[in-house]
Amino acid sequence: MSLKIFIFVCGEGLGHTGRCLAAGRELSRAGHEVTCGAYGYSAQFLAEHGMNVRDIPPEIRLVGEKGSLNLAKSIKESIKLGQVAGLFNVQNLVDEEKPDVILSDSYYLGTITALRRKIPVALMVNQSNMEIFFQENYLFQGLGKIAKEFYNGIFKRVDRTIIPDYPQPNTICALNLNFEDESISKVEYTGPLPARNYGDVIAQDLPRPHVLSLIGGFGYRAPIFRRIIEAASMDSTINYTLLSGPGLDKEELPPLPDNAELLPFIPDQFPYLKSCDLAIAPGGHTTMMEALAYGVPMLSFPDRGHSEQQNNAEGLEAKGCGKQMDYKASASEILEAVREAVNGKYRDKTEQMKELAGEINGPEKLRKILEDIAYQRI
Repeated sequence: MSLKIFIFVCGEGLGHTGRCLAAGRELSRAGHEVTCGAYGYSAQFLAEHGMNVRDIPPEIRLVGEKGSLNLAKSIKESIKLGQVAGLFNVQNLVDEEKPDVILSDSYYLGTITALRRKIPVALMVNQSNMEIFFQENYLFQGLGKIAKEFYNGIFKRVDRTIIPDYPQPNTICALNLNFEDESISKVEYTGPLPARNYGDVIAQDLPRPHVLSLIGGFGYRAPIFRRIIEAASMDSTINYTLLSGPGLDKEELPPLPDNAELLPFIPDQFPYLKSCDLAIAPGGHTTMMEALAYGVPMLSFPDRGHSEQQNNAEGLEAKGCGKQMDYKASASEILEAVREAVNGKYRDKTEQMKELAGEINGPEKLRKILEDIAYQRI
């Protein structure tokens, strides 16, 4: 039986967007009618990849500076968005679309609307202890308690809470999860949700060993980017593809060695990921899941003050899948970590994670969960 499925996407970063694209493609292949609610570049990205997209209001706005999350500015900017009006807009959209089931990826206006309209709903998150964002500033600790009560109330009421990560004991984001007893029975782990299946991707022809850097060269990440280039120049036997972004001024960078290629944009990173021996990236959860689904270890440079990314990086290292790096790491320290990785330090574990991701088949498992909660109500 074909279902009408609405996917709400949090557009703060492309991590949510990528895994929602994976979900949408799987659901569409199974014959379901899929609509995505998104905003900004997230909406553009999904539309460019063939999804039916409806505009939704932004729910939060994260503001940072010099590599750190600025909580006060993030709260102020999010308040300015006008959540009450946003909720009515989302409710009107759902009333118009009349979905049989809703998947909400960290977009709580969509989740609340589903609960109010008594539509089956699965909430997808890779963090359930969001109150930790408020703990470092005593002025906002009261808001943290309110946030905790709100999120725990949501987790108790949704049909399922989806964690797009490996089941225990291999969960990378485990330090970001904390569910009350009443909610645990509704939690399901799907495994990674890469936008492209490993078996469907043709590997890029790259010289080996090869490192794919996803750090970019802008703002507070620019010093790391320069030190990666410096590390590349210190060992010509290791090759690099450096993804910088389209607006980077090459004149501001150190000389690029022959074993490194600088690309402003890669429309599809998966062929490069399939061919590389190591990825260097910040601490985003989806990037980690994509890398591990492809058997690739990672050096993670989590943003300072961003507890969720820092916990992801700590989990990555604890599971033997890579190394947590500091923004102050020297070129020599980066090179040492790169050498360890390309020489196979994490190879056995990441190969296990790739095989496990294939066995679980995250997109298929997610589809079956949504079908199950929808058919139970029909």
